[in-house]
Amino acid sequence: QVQLVETGGGLVQSGGSLTLSCLASERALRSYAMGWFRQAPGKEREFVAGISWSATYYADSAKGRFTISTNNVKNTVYLQMNSLKPEDTAVYYCAATGAQTGSKQEYDYSYWGQGTQVTVSS
Repeated sequence: QVQLVETGGGLVQSGGSLTLSCLASERALRSYAMGWFRQAPGKEREFVAGISWSATYYADSAKGRFTISTNNVKNTVYLQMNSLKPEDTAVYYCAATGAQTGSKQEYDYSYWGQGTQVTVSS
């Protein structure tokens, strides 16, 4: 199975920035489309950003503020988050689809990391 490990979460002030990293096993970034999801307390898990070989995808809430990228040599996917808001506070999860086609849909993702907490203070 593909293993995903997220790092980089923490506490940041409103308007600040954080970059999350996801280390993937089995050369997953060369084979699968990847994504980031988040889940805030009391809310459902939601799509944040995704990346395939040919395209990137963003939730409306992330457009213009977040950037997803990969380093295929390091087998790592990143989520750069700028202009953070308190409503961005959530556990952020890295995920892999198991296929090459990118997606915004949770059901298209087969593999999940353990999550990393991001807290944005006002």
